[in-house]
Amino acid sequence: MADDAAPQGQPPRPPPLSGTPLLLGTLSLSLATFMNVLDSSIANVSLPAIAGDLGVSPGQGTWVITSFGIANAISVPLTGWLVQRFGAVRLFVATVLLFVLASWLCGFAPSLEWLVAFRVLQGLVAGPMIPLSQTLLMATYPPHKTGLALALWGMTTLVAPVVGPLLGGWITDNISWPWIFYINVPVGLFAAGLTWAIYRKRETPIRTLPIDAVGLGLLVLWIGSLQLMLDKGKELDWFASPLIVGLAITAVVGLAVFVVWELSAEHPVVDLRFFQRRNFVFGAASLSIAYGLFFGNVVLMPLWLQQWMGYTATSAGLALAPVGLLAILLTPLAGRKVTVWDPRWMASVAFVIFAGVLWARSQFTVQTDLAHIMVPTLVQGAAMAMFFIPLTTLTLAGVTPDRIPAAAGLSNFTRITAGAMGTSISTTLWDDRAALHHAHLSEALGSGQGGALASTLANLQAAGLSREQALAQINRLVDQQAYTRAADDIFLASSMIFLALIALVWVARRPPRQAPPADAAGAH
Repeated sequence: MADDAAPQGQPPRPPPLSGTPLLLGTLSLSLATFMNVLDSSIANVSLPAIAGDLGVSPGQGTWVITSFGIANAISVPLTGWLVQRFGAVRLFVATVLLFVLASWLCGFAPSLEWLVAFRVLQGLVAGPMIPLSQTLLMATYPPHKTGLALALWGMTTLVAPVVGPLLGGWITDNISWPWIFYINVPVGLFAAGLTWAIYRKRETPIRTLPIDAVGLGLLVLWIGSLQLMLDKGKELDWFASPLIVGLAITAVVGLAVFVVWELSAEHPVVDLRFFQRRNFVFGAASLSIAYGLFFGNVVLMPLWLQQWMGYTATSAGLALAPVGLLAILLTPLAGRKVTVWDPRWMASVAFVIFAGVLWARSQFTVQTDLAHIMVPTLVQGAAMAMFFIPLTTLTLAGVTPDRIPAAAGLSNFTRITAGAMGTSISTTLWDDRAALHHAHLSEALGSGQGGALASTLANLQAAGLSREQALAQINRLVDQQAYTRAADDIFLASSMIFLALIALVWVARRPPRQAPPADAAGAH
């Protein structure tokens, strides 16, 4: 599959920035990306507080995350069309300002329904933000420093998971959860103003193209049906429910019609022709599956810590914070070396580390202390440093600059969709496995094991508890064991899948090495 031909009839690319404008431009784009990614991770440790305050179950509370993710995924593929219609700079600034407005509305939400609605709005306007930040940043740096640009951009996406749980936990425990959304307002306004000041004279060409309304409608239909099926499946007993069956049929048929329509449309909302490229297919697939596993486990950890290990939101955030330390230290190295080393080897090493981390987590028990929880999280940072940049490099290899917004948008669409699905699947499997373990533990406790249940019940009653209180205490302890074992099951399965993903990476071709031009070899 040959690389894209050079664009014809396009105005020359603006020269790279240097000095203070380069520094400020990188800062403005990174801040907006930081705000976007922070909003995905900051709510994780706040879910129990949000669910309790709004009077819903923690399982329903995960809609706060999945609604944002799926709306984000739906709008990401529109990036290519929106850039051509409005220009990359105008669109980026507009999405940042609308994100600020949606964040402010989320803080005022009086119920879960309103919060989910505002999170959908927030996700829709946030969709183009990340691919646009990548596009503008890569145009800011010379081609031979693309790896460095991606490394600087990637550091913000790695710092956010560190700051998010800590900040979200502290705000939830010491102020109130709406402030996890209000803090976006000053950050977003500053990033939008700085971006406009630096980039307004570097606007991309604009041309009027018709919107693929049918394709967009089909995209919303099948993605929305699939995510709703995953979110409501457990609550409605899966395929015993006519609604779940209907949603599944709608998702499958909608996807099939969507693919046929997009391949024949003159101006498709999603350019599926990128999937004709080997590197795009296997790069995006490995990135998306890995991200779905990663994000599903990122959501699961604080839920387990707070619901069954007695952690506060702040302490759960502290347990998850070390993930960014090695990531921040190693990401600049990965950015510099991604054009020298084989990114397939870098991604393979990352997957091995992820597998090791998740295997270590699968050994957790109810007696595991904070130090032993933090060690795998710290090591995971090394995997994250060699995860996003090499796989993004593989995925976009050979794509010409004029098509990068559309390619990055489609790649981010698959990644974000996988993240939202990973959240729903991991939390659903967690509940299902916990129910299975609860049944096994209860059977063992009440059967011929020396009358363990009767003995424990007698001891608790002797300590002053009534029979009902003693039974409730025993049930709580059994639940704690069951949900811990269920989490261990998910960690172990995720570890095995990460190892299997290594084979997928090696189907992609190695991108060509990029050496700096002779006159730039000594430039700063």
